[in-house]
Amino acid sequence: MKFDFIPDNVSKFDNVYDVLKERGFIEQSTDEEKVRELLQNEKVKFYIGFDPTADCLHVGHFMQVIIMMYMQKFGHTPVVLIGGGTGMVGDPSGRTDMRQVMSIETIEHNCAQFKNLFNQFLEFDDEWEYVGNEGVYTPGHETKTPDPGKAVAVNNARWLRPLNYIDFLREVGSLFNVNTMLRAECFKQRMEREGGLTMFELNYMLMQSYDFMVMARDFDVKIEFGGNDQWSNIIGGVDLTRKKTGKEVYGMTFSLLTNSEGKKMGKTQKGALWLSPEKTSPYDFYQYWRNVGDADVNKCLRMLTFLPMDEVERLSNLQDAEINKAKEILAFEVTKLVHGEEEATKAQEAARAAFGGGGAGMANLPVVEFPADKLQSTDKEGNELGGLGVVAYIKELGLVPSNREGFMAVEQGGLKIDGEKVTDKKLLITAEMFKDGKMLVEKGKKKKVVVELV
Repeated sequence: MKFDFIPDNVSKFDNVYDVLKERGFIEQSTDEEKVRELLQNEKVKFYIGFDPTADCLHVGHFMQVIIMMYMQKFGHTPVVLIGGGTGMVGDPSGRTDMRQVMSIETIEHNCAQFKNLFNQFLEFDDEWEYVGNEGVYTPGHETKTPDPGKAVAVNNARWLRPLNYIDFLREVGSLFNVNTMLRAECFKQRMEREGGLTMFELNYMLMQSYDFMVMARDFDVKIEFGGNDQWSNIIGGVDLTRKKTGKEVYGMTFSLLTNSEGKKMGKTQKGALWLSPEKTSPYDFYQYWRNVGDADVNKCLRMLTFLPMDEVERLSNLQDAEINKAKEILAFEVTKLVHGEEEATKAQEAARAAFGGGGAGMANLPVVEFPADKLQSTDKEGNELGGLGVVAYIKELGLVPSNREGFMAVEQGGLKIDGEKVTDKKLLITAEMFKDGKMLVEKGKKKKVVVELV
């Protein structure tokens, strides 16, 4: 597999810090000048942690993956920390409630799925391994120096699960001031809500800080990266590492992927925007980015594609209907990165066919299976109608949330079946209307599905 996602002309800068700054990623650093100097003069190990809260990465994680890809491109060593230990507690940062506690079997399954997805984007030195560490007092070590330019992966279950709680409290807990911890934004939000913060969750900051200390001590990790909601946890790790090892380490946080209204991107009516094609189809993934707001085009092009900045600015400055060209390029580039060029091309062709009047790409539209027996319906007196009412039909397909909106779609000319506008609100959908068992249903400009009779 080739890992040449990022072209050499992605930036005029030769320091990855300046590249990340130019793309708008960096929010804050524990020492901006020293971090920039370190990334200019050394090839360092840095880490980002991922708790396996699901069996798949979503687009929120993808921002962090892109940052690791930039760092690898410029010769630094990404350490992908998979939270098989911290995932047993769950990070309260940004949460309004406690995370659901998962079994060890679920956590291990999710960890393995995460690693499979990371393999798509980063080149790993799979001969590297972290071994040892039988408790808070006993260091572990790396089996070899990672090959230059390759990433490594480690699971913090290695050092967190064997811990003796009393030892951990004596060696680590004694260095954290509870008053200071409770002033952290991640805890303040929970303290102000009904139910508050549990002692269980309060330990999370200690665990994440201990992660940084272990990796700095045992294989010379020098920087921790994270979303801006991780600032307090990162500072905890920097302070603990200095106190326990005497090493100077650093932290840097990045913008969360939010739209122009400050809301997190990557949420759809079906839920999160996943990176796996089994959970979010390449077509739906493409369509999400094709339909972002005009005001969000620049940010998405900067952060989610590897187009050079002059091209990003050119596309972002397109006006009126022309901005749709920029959105199409955005959607194609992000989909290509996640699902490959072939799937991105299929998704683009399907979208153009759906929204531009047909073509071979129609075959790539999302398909909804519909049981034939559901086409049988009765009136109030129980008489067979010989078909299913069109409004009930599109409601069943999930194209409208209510009968009222279904009737409005017909009245306003927003419903088409096989390219023909539906004008009769009492139209009955029958099996005979399906051509070769299939029917194209379009509600408005953006909702289009192929219904397959089963």
